[in-house]
Amino acid sequence: MKILIMGYSGSGKSTLAKTLGKRYGCRVLHLDTVQFQENWVEREAAEAERLVSRFLDENLDWIIDGNYRGRFSFQRRCREADWIIQLLLPRRVCLCRAIKRYVQNRGRVRDSMAAGCVEKLDWEFVRWILWEGRTAEIREGFRRIQREEREKVLVCPSAKAAARLMLP
Repeated sequence: MKILIMGYSGSGKSTLAKTLGKRYGCRVLHLDTVQFQENWVEREAAEAERLVSRFLDENLDWIIDGNYRGRFSFQRRCREADWIIQLLLPRRVCLCRAIKRYVQNRGRVRDSMAAGCVEKLDWEFVRWILWEGRTAEIREGFRRIQREEREKVLVCPSAKAAARLMLP
């Protein structure tokens, strides 16, 4: 089974990926661990691409969480996925979840982040959650995937819909 989980920041992609990974016994790749190196330094693009390609080559079953459209073997991830789950939750829900995550992980590194990337919540990230991560171009990117991969896309527009995916 191959599952690609996409969605807005704070929507619960990593949590869902971990839950489904345990349920189905699949390796999980959090793309934020590929994008960032220690202390939030962005990884060189060619190296990041190699890491994702190797993960795809070495695993028959996988779950990948993260968007990064146009990067990290994006077309291949979409093509090979059996399911593409889009967590398109409202802004207020994503912001509340990001704040809760920050409070729970303050001063620590989450397992879905690269080593040395201590949990943070700054104005730049809040702006991303509320506005910059929801531009017309980004929303159209999700709709394009829905059109092109319609047989395998599952859209979760609410926290309730996303929570149902985590039920046993």
